[in-house]
Amino acid sequence: MRIRTATTALIGATMVAMSAAPALASTPALPAPDTQALRTVQQKAVSLGAPGALTRVDESGRSYRVVTGVADTGDQTRMDTGRRFRVGSVSKTFTAVVVMQLVADGRIDLDAPANLYLPEPLPSDAITVRHLLGHRSGLYDYSNDMFARTVPGFEAVRNKVFTYQELIDLSTGRPLNNAPGTAYSYSNTNFVVLGQMIEHVTGASVGANYQERIFTPLGLRNTSYVHPRTTLSGSYARGYLRQDDPSLPLVDSTEQTVSWAQSAGAVISDAEDLNRYTSALVKGEVVREDLLEEMMRMTPVTSDGTQMYGLGLRARRLSCGVTVYGHTGTVQGYYTYAFTTEDGSRSMTSLANTSNNGAVNSTLGGTLEAAFCGTPPAAAATVQNSTAGYGPQAPAVD
Repeated sequence: MRIRTATTALIGATMVAMSAAPALASTPALPAPDTQALRTVQQKAVSLGAPGALTRVDESGRSYRVVTGVADTGDQTRMDTGRRFRVGSVSKTFTAVVVMQLVADGRIDLDAPANLYLPEPLPSDAITVRHLLGHRSGLYDYSNDMFARTVPGFEAVRNKVFTYQELIDLSTGRPLNNAPGTAYSYSNTNFVVLGQMIEHVTGASVGANYQERIFTPLGLRNTSYVHPRTTLSGSYARGYLRQDDPSLPLVDSTEQTVSWAQSAGAVISDAEDLNRYTSALVKGEVVREDLLEEMMRMTPVTSDGTQMYGLGLRARRLSCGVTVYGHTGTVQGYYTYAFTTEDGSRSMTSLANTSNNGAVNSTLGGTLEAAFCGTPPAAAATVQNSTAGYGPQAPAVD
Protein backbone atom coordinates (compact mmCIF):
# COMPACT_ATOMS: atom_id res chain seq x y z
CA MET A 1 0.00 0.00 0.00
CA ARG A 2 1.42 3.37 -1.00
CA ILE A 3 0.34 6.26 1.20
CA ARG A 4 0.02 9.62 -0.50
CA THR A 5 0.16 13.12 0.88
CA ALA A 6 -2.29 15.57 -0.65
CA THR A 7 -3.19 19.19 -0.25
CA THR A 8 -6.91 18.48 -0.63
CA ALA A 9 -9.09 15.53 0.28
CA LEU A 10 -9.77 13.14 -2.59
CA ILE A 11 -12.67 10.88 -3.33
CA GLY A 12 -13.24 7.71 -1.34
CA ALA A 13 -14.45 4.26 -2.27
CA THR A 14 -16.31 1.45 -0.52
CA MET A 15 -15.33 -1.12 2.06
CA VAL A 16 -16.53 -4.57 3.08
CA ALA A 17 -15.34 -7.10 5.64
CA MET A 18 -11.71 -7.95 5.04
CA SER A 19 -10.95 -11.09 3.08
CA ALA A 20 -7.23 -10.45 2.84
CA ALA A 21 -4.78 -7.88 4.12
CA PRO A 22 -3.63 -5.27 1.60
CA ALA A 23 -0.15 -5.18 0.14
CA LEU A 24 1.79 -3.32 2.81
CA ALA A 25 4.20 -0.48 2.35
CA SER A 26 7.67 -1.24 3.62
CA THR A 27 9.15 0.86 6.41
CA PRO A 28 12.89 1.55 6.20
CA ALA A 29 15.00 -0.34 8.72
CA LEU A 30 14.83 1.52 12.01
CA PRO A 31 17.29 1.58 14.88
CA ALA A 32 16.16 -0.17 18.04
CA PRO A 33 14.05 1.92 20.39
CA ASP A 34 16.25 3.91 22.78
CA THR A 35 14.91 2.95 26.20
CA GLN A 36 17.20 5.37 28.02
CA ALA A 37 15.94 8.21 25.82
CA LEU A 38 12.38 7.12 26.58
CA ARG A 39 13.18 7.25 30.28
CA THR A 40 14.73 10.70 29.89
CA VAL A 41 11.59 12.02 28.19
CA GLN A 42 9.38 10.54 30.90
CA GLN A 43 11.55 11.96 33.69
CA LYS A 44 11.28 15.40 32.15
CA ALA A 45 7.49 15.04 31.86
CA VAL A 46 7.34 14.12 35.55
CA SER A 47 9.57 17.04 36.48
CA LEU A 48 7.13 19.32 34.64
CA GLY A 49 4.14 18.12 36.65
CA ALA A 50 2.99 14.67 35.53
CA PRO A 51 2.64 12.21 38.42
CA GLY A 52 3.75 9.37 36.14
CA ALA A 53 4.38 8.20 32.60
CA LEU A 54 4.51 4.94 30.67
CA THR A 55 5.65 3.86 27.22
CA ARG A 56 5.27 0.49 25.52
CA VAL A 57 6.85 -0.29 22.13
CA ASP A 58 5.93 -3.53 20.31
CA GLU A 59 7.77 -4.98 17.32
CA SER A 60 8.00 -8.54 15.98
CA GLY A 61 6.91 -10.16 19.21
CA ARG A 62 9.29 -8.10 21.33
CA SER A 63 8.15 -5.42 23.78
CA TYR A 64 10.06 -2.50 25.26
CA ARG A 65 8.49 -1.14 28.44
CA VAL A 66 9.54 1.98 30.33
CA VAL A 67 7.79 3.66 33.26
CA THR A 68 8.45 6.61 35.53
CA GLY A 69 6.61 7.97 38.55
CA VAL A 70 3.31 6.88 40.02
CA ALA A 71 -0.12 5.77 38.84
CA ASP A 72 -1.80 6.98 42.04
CA THR A 73 -0.54 9.94 44.07
CA GLY A 74 -2.60 8.89 47.08
CA ASP A 75 -0.88 5.60 47.85
CA GLN A 76 2.16 6.25 45.62
CA THR A 77 1.48 3.11 43.56
CA ARG A 78 4.22 2.80 40.96
CA MET A 79 3.26 3.28 37.33
CA ASP A 80 3.39 0.19 35.13
CA THR A 81 2.67 -0.38 31.44
CA GLY A 82 -0.27 -2.72 32.06
CA ARG A 83 -2.52 0.00 33.42
CA ARG A 84 -5.70 1.12 31.67
CA PHE A 85 -6.40 4.81 31.06
CA ARG A 86 -8.70 7.21 29.24
CA VAL A 87 -7.35 7.60 25.70
CA GLY A 88 -9.06 10.88 24.77
CA SER A 89 -9.06 11.63 21.06
CA VAL A 90 -7.46 8.33 20.13
CA SER A 91 -11.16 7.40 20.33
CA LYS A 92 -11.67 9.29 17.07
CA THR A 93 -9.83 6.56 15.17
CA PHE A 94 -12.32 3.95 16.42
CA THR A 95 -15.21 6.16 15.32
CA ALA A 96 -13.59 6.66 11.91
CA VAL A 97 -13.14 2.90 11.46
CA VAL A 98 -16.83 2.25 12.14
CA VAL A 99 -17.82 4.95 9.65
CA MET A 100 -15.52 3.46 7.00
CA GLN A 101 -17.02 0.03 7.57
CA LEU A 102 -20.48 1.54 7.02
CA VAL A 103 -19.17 3.12 3.82
CA ALA A 104 -18.09 -0.37 2.78
CA ASP A 105 -21.54 -1.71 3.52
CA GLY A 106 -23.02 0.89 1.19
CA ARG A 107 -24.86 2.52 4.09
CA ILE A 108 -22.86 5.77 4.03
CA ASP A 109 -21.26 7.68 1.14
CA LEU A 110 -18.12 9.61 2.06
CA ASP A 111 -18.90 12.48 -0.26
CA ALA A 112 -22.63 12.75 0.39
CA PRO A 113 -24.10 15.45 2.62
CA ALA A 114 -23.86 14.37 6.25
CA ASN A 115 -27.47 15.49 6.69
CA LEU A 116 -28.62 12.41 4.77
CA TYR A 117 -27.58 10.25 7.74
CA LEU A 118 -28.59 12.41 10.71
CA PRO A 119 -31.85 12.70 12.66
CA GLU A 120 -31.59 16.51 12.74
CA PRO A 121 -29.81 18.57 10.05
CA LEU A 122 -26.55 20.47 10.39
CA PRO A 123 -26.60 24.14 9.33
CA SER A 124 -25.25 23.39 5.84
CA ASP A 125 -25.95 20.63 3.32
CA ALA A 126 -22.45 21.34 2.00
CA ILE A 127 -20.92 19.48 4.97
CA THR A 128 -20.04 15.97 3.81
CA VAL A 129 -19.10 12.88 5.77
CA ARG A 130 -15.54 13.31 4.51
CA HIS A 131 -15.43 16.86 5.86
CA LEU A 132 -16.38 15.59 9.32
CA LEU A 133 -13.71 12.86 9.28
CA GLY A 134 -10.99 15.30 8.17
CA HIS A 135 -11.98 18.24 10.41
CA ARG A 136 -12.97 20.35 7.42
CA SER A 137 -16.66 20.87 8.19
CA GLY A 138 -16.15 24.28 9.77
CA LEU A 139 -18.28 23.26 12.78
CA TYR A 140 -17.33 25.22 15.89
CA ASP A 141 -15.76 23.21 18.72
CA TYR A 142 -18.16 23.55 21.65
CA SER A 143 -15.47 22.37 24.09
CA ASN A 144 -13.62 25.67 23.64
CA ASP A 145 -16.41 27.35 25.60
CA MET A 146 -17.11 24.43 27.92
CA PHE A 147 -13.54 24.37 29.28
CA ALA A 148 -12.54 28.02 28.99
CA ARG A 149 -11.98 27.73 32.75
CA THR A 150 -10.41 24.33 33.13
CA VAL A 151 -11.43 22.95 36.52
CA PRO A 152 -14.78 24.76 36.94
CA GLY A 153 -15.68 23.66 33.42
CA PHE A 154 -14.74 20.09 34.19
CA GLU A 155 -16.60 19.96 37.49
CA ALA A 156 -19.72 21.29 35.75
CA VAL A 157 -19.79 18.29 33.38
CA ARG A 158 -17.94 15.60 35.34
CA ASN A 159 -21.15 13.68 36.14
CA LYS A 160 -23.43 15.11 33.47
CA VAL A 161 -24.94 12.95 30.71
CA PHE A 162 -25.47 14.69 27.37
CA THR A 163 -27.32 13.57 24.29
CA TYR A 164 -25.46 13.89 21.02
CA GLN A 165 -27.95 16.51 19.90
CA GLU A 166 -27.35 18.65 22.99
CA LEU A 167 -23.63 18.76 22.19
CA ILE A 168 -24.23 19.44 18.50
CA ASP A 169 -26.59 22.28 19.39
CA LEU A 170 -23.83 23.89 21.49
CA SER A 171 -21.77 24.03 18.30
CA THR A 172 -24.40 24.99 15.76
CA GLY A 173 -25.47 27.92 17.91
CA ARG A 174 -22.22 29.51 16.75
CA PRO A 175 -21.22 30.45 13.17
CA LEU A 176 -19.12 28.02 11.12
CA ASN A 177 -15.37 28.57 11.43
CA ASN A 178 -15.05 28.38 7.66
CA ALA A 179 -16.98 27.28 4.59
CA PRO A 180 -17.22 23.46 4.51
CA GLY A 181 -14.24 21.84 2.81
CA THR A 182 -12.08 24.97 2.64
CA ALA A 183 -9.83 24.63 5.69
CA TYR A 184 -8.67 22.26 8.42
CA SER A 185 -10.12 23.26 11.78
CA TYR A 186 -9.91 20.65 14.53
CA SER A 187 -13.24 20.28 16.32
CA ASN A 188 -14.60 17.65 18.67
CA THR A 189 -18.03 18.45 17.22
CA ASN A 190 -17.12 16.59 14.02
CA PHE A 191 -16.75 13.27 15.79
CA VAL A 192 -19.76 13.80 18.02
CA VAL A 193 -21.77 14.23 14.81
CA LEU A 194 -20.21 11.02 13.46
CA GLY A 195 -21.19 9.20 16.66
CA GLN A 196 -24.77 10.33 16.22
CA MET A 197 -24.57 9.25 12.56
CA ILE A 198 -23.37 5.76 13.50
CA GLU A 199 -26.22 5.29 15.95
CA HIS A 200 -28.82 6.67 13.53
CA VAL A 201 -27.67 4.49 10.63
CA THR A 202 -27.13 1.26 12.57
CA GLY A 203 -29.79 1.54 15.25
CA ALA A 204 -27.17 0.43 17.78
CA SER A 205 -25.06 2.37 20.25
CA VAL A 206 -21.56 3.56 19.43
CA GLY A 207 -20.27 1.28 22.20
CA ALA A 208 -21.96 -1.75 20.66
CA ASN A 209 -20.51 -0.88 17.26
CA TYR A 210 -17.02 -0.51 18.70
CA GLN A 211 -17.33 -3.85 20.49
CA GLU A 212 -18.72 -5.85 17.58
CA ARG A 213 -16.65 -4.31 14.80
CA ILE A 214 -13.27 -3.65 16.49
CA PHE A 215 -12.76 -4.68 20.11
CA THR A 216 -13.93 -8.30 19.80
CA PRO A 217 -12.45 -9.12 16.35
CA LEU A 218 -9.04 -7.79 17.40
CA GLY A 219 -9.12 -9.33 20.87
CA LEU A 220 -8.82 -5.97 22.63
CA ARG A 221 -9.70 -7.32 26.06
CA ASN A 222 -8.68 -4.20 27.98
CA THR A 223 -10.43 -1.72 25.70
CA SER A 224 -13.94 -0.51 26.49
CA TYR A 225 -16.50 2.22 26.04
CA VAL A 226 -18.50 2.50 29.24
CA HIS A 227 -20.27 5.85 28.76
CA PRO A 228 -21.91 7.12 30.88
CA ARG A 229 -20.43 4.99 33.67
CA THR A 230 -17.84 7.04 35.54
CA THR A 231 -15.40 4.40 36.76
CA LEU A 232 -12.53 2.41 35.28
CA SER A 233 -12.15 -1.29 36.08
CA GLY A 234 -9.14 -3.49 36.65
CA SER A 235 -5.66 -2.02 37.01
CA TYR A 236 -5.65 1.61 35.88
CA ALA A 237 -3.75 4.87 36.18
CA ARG A 238 -5.54 7.67 37.96
CA GLY A 239 -5.73 10.94 36.04
CA TYR A 240 -4.82 14.36 37.43
CA LEU A 241 -5.98 17.68 36.01
CA ARG A 242 -3.76 20.71 36.50
CA GLN A 243 -5.59 23.85 37.55
CA ASP A 244 -5.21 27.07 35.56
CA ASP A 245 -3.27 28.40 38.55
CA PRO A 246 -0.45 25.81 38.62
CA SER A 247 0.37 26.63 42.23
CA LEU A 248 -2.89 24.94 43.25
CA PRO A 249 -3.09 21.17 43.82
CA LEU A 250 -3.84 18.75 40.98
CA VAL A 251 -7.46 17.63 40.76
CA ASP A 252 -8.14 13.88 40.58
CA SER A 253 -10.23 13.64 37.41
CA THR A 254 -10.30 9.85 37.05
CA GLU A 255 -14.02 9.37 37.63
CA GLN A 256 -16.16 11.15 35.05
CA THR A 257 -18.78 10.30 32.45
CA VAL A 258 -16.82 11.84 29.55
CA SER A 259 -20.32 12.37 28.19
CA TRP A 260 -19.24 15.76 26.90
CA ALA A 261 -16.98 13.91 24.40
CA GLN A 262 -18.52 10.45 23.81
CA SER A 263 -17.49 9.28 20.30
CA ALA A 264 -14.86 12.02 20.21
CA GLY A 265 -12.98 10.84 23.30
CA ALA A 266 -14.53 8.38 25.77
CA VAL A 267 -12.68 5.10 25.02
CA ILE A 268 -10.63 3.41 27.76
CA SER A 269 -7.70 1.15 26.85
CA ASP A 270 -4.14 0.15 27.70
CA ALA A 271 -0.83 0.36 25.85
CA GLU A 272 -0.77 -3.26 24.67
CA ASP A 273 -4.25 -3.02 23.16
CA LEU A 274 -3.56 0.33 21.50
CA ASN A 275 -0.38 -1.00 19.92
CA ARG A 276 -2.26 -4.05 18.65
CA TYR A 277 -5.03 -1.83 17.30
CA THR A 278 -2.91 0.78 15.49
CA SER A 279 -0.83 -1.96 13.88
CA ALA A 280 -3.93 -3.90 12.79
CA LEU A 281 -5.50 -0.75 11.39
CA VAL A 282 -2.66 0.14 9.01
CA LYS A 283 -2.26 -3.53 8.03
CA GLY A 284 -5.82 -3.55 6.71
CA GLU A 285 -7.31 -5.86 9.32
CA VAL A 286 -10.31 -3.62 10.05
CA VAL A 287 -10.64 -1.37 6.97
CA ARG A 288 -10.44 -2.46 3.34
CA GLU A 289 -7.36 -1.29 1.44
CA ASP A 290 -8.94 1.38 -0.76
CA LEU A 291 -10.69 3.02 2.19
CA LEU A 292 -7.64 2.63 4.38
CA GLU A 293 -5.72 4.61 1.77
CA GLU A 294 -8.37 7.31 2.05
CA MET A 295 -7.90 7.41 5.83
CA MET A 296 -4.11 7.63 5.43
CA ARG A 297 -4.14 10.22 2.64
CA MET A 298 -2.60 13.04 4.63
CA THR A 299 -2.93 16.82 4.44
CA PRO A 300 -0.28 18.92 6.25
CA VAL A 301 -1.65 20.86 9.21
CA THR A 302 1.58 22.60 10.22
CA SER A 303 3.60 25.01 8.13
CA ASP A 304 6.64 22.73 8.09
CA GLY A 305 4.59 19.74 6.92
CA THR A 306 5.74 17.42 9.71
CA GLN A 307 2.27 17.03 11.21
CA MET A 308 -0.61 15.85 9.04
CA TYR A 309 -4.24 14.74 9.24
CA GLY A 310 -6.17 12.28 7.11
CA LEU A 311 -9.61 10.86 7.90
CA GLY A 312 -9.65 10.25 11.64
CA LEU A 313 -5.89 9.67 11.67
CA ARG A 314 -2.87 11.84 12.39
CA ALA A 315 0.61 11.40 10.93
CA ARG A 316 3.98 12.74 12.07
CA ARG A 317 7.17 12.83 10.06
CA LEU A 318 10.06 12.24 12.45
CA SER A 319 13.67 13.40 12.34
CA CYS A 320 14.91 10.08 10.92
CA GLY A 321 12.57 10.41 7.93
CA VAL A 322 9.99 7.83 9.02
CA THR A 323 6.31 8.83 9.12
CA VAL A 324 4.13 7.32 11.83
CA TYR A 325 0.34 7.07 11.91
CA GLY A 326 -2.16 7.12 14.76
CA HIS A 327 -3.57 9.79 17.03
CA THR A 328 -2.91 11.89 20.08
CA GLY A 329 -5.35 12.04 22.96
CA THR A 330 -6.15 14.54 25.66
CA VAL A 331 -8.92 14.12 28.19
CA GLN A 332 -8.97 15.49 31.72
CA GLY A 333 -6.07 13.86 33.55
CA TYR A 334 -4.50 12.01 30.61
CA TYR A 335 -2.21 12.68 27.63
CA THR A 336 -1.78 9.84 25.12
CA TYR A 337 0.32 9.21 22.00
CA ALA A 338 -0.56 6.04 20.02
CA PHE A 339 1.31 5.64 16.72
CA THR A 340 2.64 2.96 14.39
CA THR A 341 4.84 2.73 11.31
CA GLU A 342 3.21 2.70 7.87
CA ASP A 343 3.45 -1.08 7.70
CA GLY A 344 2.44 -1.61 11.32
CA SER A 345 5.71 -3.34 12.17
CA ARG A 346 6.51 -1.12 15.17
CA SER A 347 3.91 0.49 17.40
CA MET A 348 4.22 2.77 20.40
CA THR A 349 1.85 4.06 23.06
CA SER A 350 2.84 6.63 25.67
CA LEU A 351 0.82 8.06 28.53
CA ALA A 352 1.30 10.83 31.07
CA ASN A 353 -1.40 10.94 33.73
CA THR A 354 -2.06 14.67 33.74
CA SER A 355 -3.51 17.32 31.44
CA ASN A 356 -3.91 21.10 31.07
CA ASN A 357 -0.11 21.17 31.03
CA GLY A 358 1.17 21.88 27.53
CA ALA A 359 4.81 21.44 28.56
CA VAL A 360 4.12 17.85 29.63
CA ASN A 361 2.16 17.13 26.45
CA SER A 362 4.82 18.42 24.07
CA THR A 363 7.58 16.72 26.09
CA LEU A 364 5.76 13.38 25.94
CA GLY A 365 5.83 13.71 22.15
CA GLY A 366 9.57 13.11 22.42
CA THR A 367 8.84 9.43 23.03
CA LEU A 368 8.03 9.18 19.30
CA GLU A 369 11.61 10.06 18.40
CA ALA A 370 13.07 7.71 21.00
CA ALA A 371 10.77 4.84 20.02
CA PHE A 372 10.98 5.06 16.22
CA CYS A 373 14.28 6.86 15.55
CA GLY A 374 16.31 5.83 18.57
CA THR A 375 17.22 9.49 18.91
CA PRO A 376 17.65 11.24 22.25
CA PRO A 377 14.94 13.90 22.26
CA ALA A 378 17.40 16.77 22.71
CA ALA A 379 19.01 15.82 19.40
CA ALA A 380 15.73 15.75 17.46
CA ALA A 381 14.25 18.83 15.82
CA THR A 382 12.16 20.63 18.42
CA VAL A 383 9.34 21.05 15.94
CA GLN A 384 8.57 17.36 16.29
CA ASN A 385 7.26 18.06 19.79
CA SER A 386 5.20 21.08 18.79
CA THR A 387 1.45 21.12 19.35
CA ALA A 388 1.01 23.69 16.59
CA GLY A 389 -1.88 22.91 14.28
CA TYR A 390 -3.77 21.00 16.93
CA GLY A 391 -6.03 23.89 17.85
CA PRO A 392 -6.10 25.75 21.20
CA GLN A 393 -4.53 24.06 24.20
CA ALA A 394 -7.67 24.70 26.25
CA PRO A 395 -9.95 21.94 24.84
CA ALA A 396 -9.81 18.86 27.02
CA VAL A 397 -9.71 16.44 24.09
CA ASP A 398 -7.11 16.92 21.38
